[in-house]
Amino acid sequence: MDNPRVAVIVEDDQDIRELISVILNQSGFEVHAASTGATGVEAVRLNNPAVVTLDLGLPDIDGFEVARQIRLCSDAYIIMLTGRADEMDTLMGLETGADDYLTKPFRPRELRARISAMMRRPRFAGDGLPAAAAAAAPPAVTAPSESTSGPASGTSEGAASSQGMNSTGNGASASIPKAVNGLVLNSGDRTAEVDGTELELTRTEFDLLHALVDSGKQVRTKSDLVRRLRGEEYDVGSYISDADERTIEVHVANLRRKLGDNPREPRWIKTVRGVGYRLVH
Repeated sequence: MDNPRVAVIVEDDQDIRELISVILNQSGFEVHAASTGATGVEAVRLNNPAVVTLDLGLPDIDGFEVARQIRLCSDAYIIMLTGRADEMDTLMGLETGADDYLTKPFRPRELRARISAMMRRPRFAGDGLPAAAAAAAPPAVTAPSESTSGPASGTSEGAASSQGMNSTGNGASASIPKAVNGLVLNSGDRTAEVDGTELELTRTEFDLLHALVDSGKQVRTKSDLVRRLRGEEYDVGSYISDADERTIEVHVANLRRKLGDNPREPRWIKTVRGVGYRLVH
């Protein structure tokens, strides 16, 4: 499981590295910093952070490759920092596993706000490891469940009470999966399958897919989805930029690719032109 208050900074510019360190320290994080991609990956392996800030222009290996290597051993939130405003960089960054990005120079308040929004979301998928790392993890040992208090299990009321306890107390194992056109989504262990094959989704991709499945036929605007990723249940008037909405577009494109969904004849995600997205039923 990720350490909820540990962060790793991968940044070769000392001034920016120190600035980010101050921001994260003020937010209550234990911070570990690295000036190269290789040492950054090693810092993630050693410290198991919840958040990683990652510069794209590193002296040894570029940030895209660093993100790929981090995703093999960690499900930490990755925020890419780039001095280039090229949309292709953004696309590549999100495709390699980043959850968000900021263009330099950035405002400290904005970085702090984005990290805070991420920390309000579930920090791990299933056992806390991405699919590649989870495959090598030892199986969890489950203790026998204790008997629940309340009416006797022999009565219908007792059975319902026991079922209610299981659905909230046992987490992933007791959640009820949702199935749509061969897609099975389990919010408890944060897994998704298509026709029996498990998908390797990032946290952000899973959260977006979950939002669309929860909404049924209701259209979700890009602004709605940005707020969902920030952990805002309602429109509280927070600023949403064009870049935020483009990030949603890229994540949805990645989702479609992993689902094998054709946007022209969608099986799951339909684009509502000029508005947003909804689930196909």
